[in-house]
Amino acid sequence: MEKLIHRISTFLKIIIAICLSLMVIFVFGNVILRYAFNSGITWSEEVSRFLFIWLIFLGAILALKDNEHLGVDIFVKKLPLKGKKIVYTISNGLILITLGLIFDGSWKLTLLNIDQSAPATGMPYAYIYGIGPVMCVCMALIILLKLYRVIFGKTNLDDLIMTSDSEELVEQKDMESTMEEGAKKP
Repeated sequence: MEKLIHRISTFLKIIIAICLSLMVIFVFGNVILRYAFNSGITWSEEVSRFLFIWLIFLGAILALKDNEHLGVDIFVKKLPLKGKKIVYTISNGLILITLGLIFDGSWKLTLLNIDQSAPATGMPYAYIYGIGPVMCVCMALIILLKLYRVIFGKTNLDDLIMTSDSEELVEQKDMESTMEEGAKKP
C-alpha cells in the first residue's frame, strides 16, 4: 500500500506539473495573441479553467498525503499519545464520511453531465466533474493507510500532528538553543 501511494503521488506530481505548464502556455499565448495580433485562441481560456480545476483537486490529494492541509492542532499537541490517537482516528473517520458524501455528489454530477459539453471545446463536462470521484478515491486510500498505521501502532508521534508552521519551528529552535546555552553555563 505504501508503494502504491508513493507511485500515485509521483504520478500526480507529474500531472500537476503538466497542467500548470499547459495553463501558463495557453494563458500567456492567448495574451500575446490578443495584444499583439488582435486575435486569440477561443478554447484556451476554457481549457485553462479545466486544467486549473484538475490541478487544485490533485494538489489537495498531495497536501493530504503530506499533512499540509490547514489544521488547528494547539489542543491535540497537549494531549497524551492515546488522546492524540483517538482524536486523529475520529477526525480521519469524519473525513472519510465527508469524502463519501463528496464522492456520491460528484459521481452523480459526472453522470448527469455526460451529455453536456463545453461551448468552446465541445469536451463533455463529465471530464471536468470526473475529478471529484478520482480525488475522493485517492484521498480515501491515503486516509485508510494512515488509520491503519495509527490503529496498529505503526506510526510515530509526529504523524499524528499536522505540519507545523515555519514560525513555530523557528521559535522551537530558538528555545532549544537558549536551553542548551543555559545548560552549558555553570
